[in-house]
Amino acid sequence: MTVDDSVSKHSTGEVVEGHPAGEAADPQAREAASELLRALAAPTRIAIVLNLREHSRCVHELVGLLGLSQPLVSQHLRVLKDAGVVRGHRHGREIMYELVDHHLAHIVTDAITHVQEPRDDGSAQAPTTSGRTVVE
Repeated sequence: MTVDDSVSKHSTGEVVEGHPAGEAADPQAREAASELLRALAAPTRIAIVLNLREHSRCVHELVGLLGLSQPLVSQHLRVLKDAGVVRGHRHGREIMYELVDHHLAHIVTDAITHVQEPRDDGSAQAPTTSGRTVVE
């Protein structure tokens, strides 16, 4: 979130000076951003992030919402947790998962909005898993 041309706000709310909007991040920040995007680069993980936008959920809730097996959902949660996207809190016998910060949901929703925007020819673009783009 840009406060002005030379000050931006970190996800924690801390103001970070000297990083104007559009300025290339340092190599370590680019590498960290790359790792974050890799962790989000699976349709199931995107669906998990979208389902955690409003409130925390346990694995069995996500299994029901996504229609996937518990081991598969747990595996994707582990990737997201290792990447710092989600964290888990024990609540009795269950672990409740939540987004570490809501900027992560914005990354996902912005990406979805982007791929649904009309292209120059007026059609929507929808990438496929094969890497080709399907024009609707």
